[in-house]
Amino acid sequence: MEYIERISRKKKSFPVTKTFARYLSRHGRATSLPLTYETLRDYDNAVPLYDHEGKDTLWETVLYPSYMIEDIHQGLKRTYSILKASGSTQAEEHLHIERIDFCAFGNSKPFRIKIVNNYNEVHDYFYFKIADTSRVWGLELEHLLSPYRINYLVHEQTLIEEHISGVPGDVFVGHYMSRLEFNPKRIAKEFVKFNERCFMRLLGDMRSYNFVFDITQDFDDIQFRMRAIDFDQQSYEGRKNIYLPQFFKENQVFVNLVMTHLHPDVIRQYQIEERSLFTRRVRAEYHRLSDLQRTLAQEELSLPEKIIQLREELYEHHQQKKFLLCTTMPQILHLHIKSIIKSDLPKA
Repeated sequence: MEYIERISRKKKSFPVTKTFARYLSRHGRATSLPLTYETLRDYDNAVPLYDHEGKDTLWETVLYPSYMIEDIHQGLKRTYSILKASGSTQAEEHLHIERIDFCAFGNSKPFRIKIVNNYNEVHDYFYFKIADTSRVWGLELEHLLSPYRINYLVHEQTLIEEHISGVPGDVFVGHYMSRLEFNPKRIAKEFVKFNERCFMRLLGDMRSYNFVFDITQDFDDIQFRMRAIDFDQQSYEGRKNIYLPQFFKENQVFVNLVMTHLHPDVIRQYQIEERSLFTRRVRAEYHRLSDLQRTLAQEELSLPEKIIQLREELYEHHQQKKFLLCTTMPQILHLHIKSIIKSDLPKA
C-alpha cells in the first residue's frame, strides 16, 4: 500500500467573506461575542504544558497582565454561555476559568479554555481559533452530513468551537486496542465506515491523532464510533487518497484489523450501508446544503494547482468529464457527492 507522506502543513488561510458571513447568520452560526481571537493573543508570558506522564503536550499555558485577567475571564464565561446556553447569564454564575492554553502548531493556532463548575468541579473545554473559511466549511459539513451534531459560532474572523470528547486515535492504539473486552471486528467495521464518510465529504488528513473514539457499553457488547476532530483539511489537498484514512501509515493498525477480520463482501456491505445513510442526510439537509453550495461555489478554498490535481484524479475515479470543468473546491465536492449517490447506491 502506498502511504501518504506529504500534506501541506502551512495551509493557506481563507478569511470569512461577507457572503459566507450572511450564510452563517441565516443558519444561526454567526453572533456577536465579547472577546475575539486577537484579544487572547495579548498574553505576556507562557509556560509549557506537560501531561500526567511528564511529556510535553506542545501546548503552552498563557498568562496575562493582571489588569486584563478579570475582563478576559468574564468575556470567556460570557462566550461559553452563548455557545452552550443561548447566552443565559445564569449559566455563568458558578463557573470559573482555570486555564488558557495556546498551541502554536497547526493551522488554526487554537486557544483552549478550561472552564470549571464551582459546585462540583466538573470541567469542560472550548476553543478560540482563527475563522478560516475552509475549516468553517468543514465544521458545517460535519454537522450536516456526519452522524454527529457539532456546536460552533463565528464572529468576524474569530471561530468558537465546542470540545469533542473521546479517546484520540493514537492513544486508543497505544493503550486500548489490546483490551480483551474490545471486539476487533467492531473496531474494523467502524474504520471501514469512517473511511467511507471521510471520502464522501472529502475530509482529508485523518491520521490517528485527528480523530477520536467514542466508546459505548451496549447491553451485550461494546460499540465504537470514530469521529473527526480536525477540519483544517476540508477539500484542500490535490491527491484523492488524502481523503481516505486507509492510506496513512498512522492508521495501518486499523487497516490490518480490516484485512484480518472482514471478508471483502462484508466490507462492501458496510460501505453501502454508510453511503445509504449519507444519501438520507443529503436529502434531509437538501435546502441548507444547496444554500451552502451557492454561497461558496466561487470560492477557490485551495491553491490552483491542488484544484486542478483533485479534479483530474476524481475525473479518473468517477469517469465523468464534468469534473474537468470545476474551478473551485466547492464545485468539485458538489459533483463528487452527486456522483457517489448516483453510481454507488443500489437501484430501487
